[in-house]
Amino acid sequence: MNLFAHEFRLLLRQRLTVFALVLLGLLTIAALTAGMAEVGRQRAAIAAIPAAQAQDIGAIAAWVDKEKDAGSAAYYSFHPTWDAPSPLAFAALGMRDVAPYILRVRALGLEAQIYDGDTFNPELALPGRFDFAFVLVFLAPLFVIALFHDLVAGEREAGRQRMLEALPQGGRTLWRRRTGVRLGLLWLVLGVPFLVAAALEGVSAGAILIILALIAAYLLFWIGLAALVDRLRWSSVANAASLAAAWLVLVLIVPTLANVAINTAVPVNQGAEIALAQREAVNHAWDIPHEDTMRRFYANHPEWSDSPPLGSEFHYKWYLAFHQNGDDSVAQRVRAYRTGLERRDAAGRALGWVLPSVGAQALLTRLARTDLSAQLAYQDRIRAFHQRLRVFYYGYLFHDRPFGKADFARAPRFEDVPHK
Repeated sequence: MNLFAHEFRLLLRQRLTVFALVLLGLLTIAALTAGMAEVGRQRAAIAAIPAAQAQDIGAIAAWVDKEKDAGSAAYYSFHPTWDAPSPLAFAALGMRDVAPYILRVRALGLEAQIYDGDTFNPELALPGRFDFAFVLVFLAPLFVIALFHDLVAGEREAGRQRMLEALPQGGRTLWRRRTGVRLGLLWLVLGVPFLVAAALEGVSAGAILIILALIAAYLLFWIGLAALVDRLRWSSVANAASLAAAWLVLVLIVPTLANVAINTAVPVNQGAEIALAQREAVNHAWDIPHEDTMRRFYANHPEWSDSPPLGSEFHYKWYLAFHQNGDDSVAQRVRAYRTGLERRDAAGRALGWVLPSVGAQALLTRLARTDLSAQLAYQDRIRAFHQRLRVFYYGYLFHDRPFGKADFARAPRFEDVPHK
């Protein structure tokens, strides 16, 4: 223990080392604070939904109650859905930074509502914003390089290596001791702030332990790489340059090229194209006979085929029917889009088995439920809720039942999945 304390005191005498550790600690705290602030902002926005929704529905209900038209209620009523952040979301914001976590939907065509504005490619948002995952994956290796590139080479250049290896408890024991002290300090400046933030956010003990182990494993990879470079007995400057090049290749160049290769191998159209196709199908419905629209709708949804026939006047059941026909017309595109995204995501996660930077980021976003799988699961919950909305309003429209103010309270309500 005295020898470890001695190594610790020697390390603290190196101003650049102390500066690097303090800087990494400050960056970690800043990233965690920014992540917690963003998650807090999202939770506040979600918490404000019930009051805003009650105000909106109150205004619509007073107007609809005069005519008791279920079609007007379905057309003008927006229903909120949301994806609450998990307790660990502050550490890895992932797709919550680029994809909506609140979406208000109507009982009209759903696919245009989901994909309207979806003009980004999720896989291109690799680095993400400044959060704990960014500090660990992209910045921590640079601090490992700063602390380990001259661990042995520096002593060799100063002419102390042979003397140090000849001392009792010297040689490999000495280098392991010094490595352990540096590794421990790096792990502490990353792990302790995360531990405090995780405790404040109510993260489960199991998730905390996994991430603390991930921090140690990721640091060990870069320390091992530094040790391999050091065995070439180059100068400390050459070691630093080689390790910096390795960081550039392993963290930036290879993941980016792999991402381009995956996107080329698995072509996926933009979600906005689905929204456009659905809108075109809906707009085209105004130009075709009502009977054709209803015939197609009843063929796919025979449970409503006992509805009275349409007259010559506008009826909202025809309007909602061609919206659903629009959704049905792009169903194959939606399946292809989702399958393509899942294939890209699977290829990216497979890349994580050979690229630690990709693997660490994928594991963090998975634990934080901020990855593509979590986003698709949110879309599934929106679709299930929207189907309940359609059935609710169709029950009034297709059976010509009046829709009064009290009926708004019977409308389905979205329920989020509680995170554990």
